Parts: sequence; C-alpha cells; structure tokens
Amino acid sequence: MAQLDVEEFLARFRDRARAVKDRGIPPLEGEARQQFIQQAEKDYLDYSLVGGASWAIEDGSLVLRIPLA
Repeated sequence: MAQLDVEEFLARFRDRARAVKDRGIPPLEGEARQQFIQQAEKDYLDYSLVGGASWAIEDGSLVLRIPLA
C-alpha cells in the first residue's frame, strides 16, 4: 500500500479547485446550464475547503482542520 503524503493530497485538492474555477461552461441551455453552474460552485467550495485545511495526526487518525472564517 502506498504511503499517504498529506501535503501532496491537499495540493491535489487545491489543483482541483483551481481547475473547476478555470474551466469553461459547455454549451448548455436553460436548466442544464444552471445545474452545471451550481455543481461547479459546490465542487469549488468542497475542493478549496479541503485544499486549505491544516492537518495533524492525532491518536492514529488524520485530522483536517478547515478554517471557516
């Protein structure tokens, strides 16, 4: 089993957040366009929250601390 590199793991989430923010909107219309935009906003929020987390190992568990301010 591969070793977990937490910094690399968090960097992948930052990269994903950047990719979501930078990608264009495909040629969708109406409701499909709105759904795509809403999902992209959720994806960006999720990826950027995890990507911005600090971390620690506590009692054998990886603990991510996500700043909400």
